[in-house]
Amino acid sequence: MRVVIAEDDALLREGLTLLLAGEGFEVVAAVDNGTDFLAAVDTHAPEATVVDVRLPPDFRDEGLRAAIEARRRRPGLPVLVLSAYVEDRYAAELLADGRGAIGYLLKQRVGDVEEFADALRRVAAGGTVMDAEVVGQLLVRRRSDDPLRELTPREREVLALMAEGRSNTDLARLLVISEGAVNKHIRNIFAKLGLAPDEAGHRRVLAVLAYLNG
Repeated sequence: MRVVIAEDDALLREGLTLLLAGEGFEVVAAVDNGTDFLAAVDTHAPEATVVDVRLPPDFRDEGLRAAIEARRRRPGLPVLVLSAYVEDRYAAELLADGRGAIGYLLKQRVGDVEEFADALRRVAAGGTVMDAEVVGQLLVRRRSDDPLRELTPREREVLALMAEGRSNTDLARLLVISEGAVNKHIRNIFAKLGLAPDEAGHRRVLAVLAYLNG
């Protein structure tokens, strides 16, 4: 799998390159700014990308902007964004096009090689992977008029795990319930969030987006 990396810290950039190579990925370009990232994406047509939220020159959200622009040019381009801090608005912005193939992880997760590589594979396969800490903080930020309050506690658990990019099989294992029960909870979530059957291809992503924007 061809990967392009955008990370301004030289040591971390080299570390990511070696880590991914060791996990069977082919890093076709590793750059330190958004402009070079976009050029690399255009040149190499990668199957996945890893981008730091904050890149030169201002170290604000240049990486995020570059990632969004890359997905505008190449709809559905898989992007795994790394951030040093929990900033959930970035996660919501990335998901806004409803296409999936998006991940948002804290940089500290890179230390767990297996978890990081698995997250990138899930994103490359079209999944949505949100850092568990981002999800955890969102759970305590619900507004009093939040429509998600209609969900039962179990449905909220299911949606939180969906936001982490977990499959139905994972949900069944983690919640110690059958896959049939998982499917029932997900159908209920879709119904309560008003996600119509004709949006079936994107309903999982749209549900997570509603969760992040709540």
